[in-house]
Amino acid sequence: MPANTPLRGIFTPNIVPLDNNGDINEPELRRYVDWLIDRGVHGLYPNGSTGEFLRFTAEERRRIIEIMVDQNRGRVPILAGAAEANTRETIKACEYYCRLGVRAVAIVAPFYYKLSPAGVYAYFKEIADNSPVDITLYNIPLFATPIDVPTVRRLVEECPRVAAIKDSSGDLPHMMRMISAVRPIRSDFYFLTGWEAALFPMILIGCDGGTHATSGIVPEITRKLYDLSVERRVDEACDLQYRLLTLFDAMIYSSEFPEGFRAALRLRGIQPGAGRQPQSNVQQVELDKLSRQLQCLLAAEGFTDEPVGGCAVTPTADAEQVARIVRRVVAQLQSGKRE
Repeated sequence: MPANTPLRGIFTPNIVPLDNNGDINEPELRRYVDWLIDRGVHGLYPNGSTGEFLRFTAEERRRIIEIMVDQNRGRVPILAGAAEANTRETIKACEYYCRLGVRAVAIVAPFYYKLSPAGVYAYFKEIADNSPVDITLYNIPLFATPIDVPTVRRLVEECPRVAAIKDSSGDLPHMMRMISAVRPIRSDFYFLTGWEAALFPMILIGCDGGTHATSGIVPEITRKLYDLSVERRVDEACDLQYRLLTLFDAMIYSSEFPEGFRAALRLRGIQPGAGRQPQSNVQQVELDKLSRQLQCLLAAEGFTDEPVGGCAVTPTADAEQVARIVRRVVAQLQSGKRE
C-alpha cells in the first residue's frame, strides 16, 4: 500500500474468529476480510480493542496481520495495531508490519502505569523516531493514559512519522481543540474518531473518518453514514446515526465488550467462535437474551430474519424533534457559536 494513501473513511476493527480449540480460525478470518471489503469498508484495523489484542500472544498478533494482509491483496489500506508491552517490542512490531506492507500502525497510549503528559510524549517520540512506518496515536482514556492536545501538537511538529490520531473518547470539544491545534501546522495529518455514537457530528467538525466496531457487524450502515455525513445530507445522516446508536448501545452496554459484537456477527453469517475470556453461566444466559434483541434490531434493518415468535414493537423518539435538535447543533457548529 503506497505510503501516501489517505487514512480516510471507515476502518474496521475486526473480531478474530476462533475455532473450537480457541485458535485463530484462518479460513473464517479470510472469509470475513472479503465480506467486509465487499460491503464497502475503506480500510481494515486488526489488533485493535475489538480484536482483543491483549488476549493473543505477540506471535498470534503477527499472524493475524499476516493473514489479513495476504487476503486483502492491497485492496484497502490496513491500519495495524502494533502496541506491545514496551517501546522495544513495539518498534519491532512496527518494523515487521512495515515489511508486510501495511499503510500505518496504531499504537495505544501507555496503559497500566499512569504517566504524565511528558511521559506520554517520551513514549511516542521514541517509537516515532525508530519506526519505518507511519504511526497513528490511539487515545482511549477509558483504558490508557490520555493523550492531551499539547502532546499531540508537539509530536506532530517533531515527528514526521506521526500521521494520524484515533480518538475513542467521544469528546467532541476535545476533537475540535485537536483539529484547531494541529491542522494549521500539518494539513496531511488525519483525525479518526473511535466512537461511532458520534460519527456524524465528528465528520461535520472535520474528522477524516473513524474506526468503528459496528462497521464489523453492519458495514453497510457505517459506510452509508460516512457518505451522508461527508455530503452534508443532514436529515438522512441524522436518522441513520440514531438507528446506528440503538444497535451500538445494545452491543456495547448489554454484555462485556466485545461479546455483544461477537453475538451480532454470528447473526450476520460469520462464525466468530467463543471468545478467550471465559463466560459464567449467568453471562451466557444474558448473551442468549441479547442475541434475540440483536436479531430484532438487525431484522429491522433487513439484515436477518426475525427470531421465532417475532419482535416487540418498541417506541422510538419523535423523528422530527430529533431532526430539529440536530439541525440546531449543526448550525451552531458551522457558525462557531455557542449557547
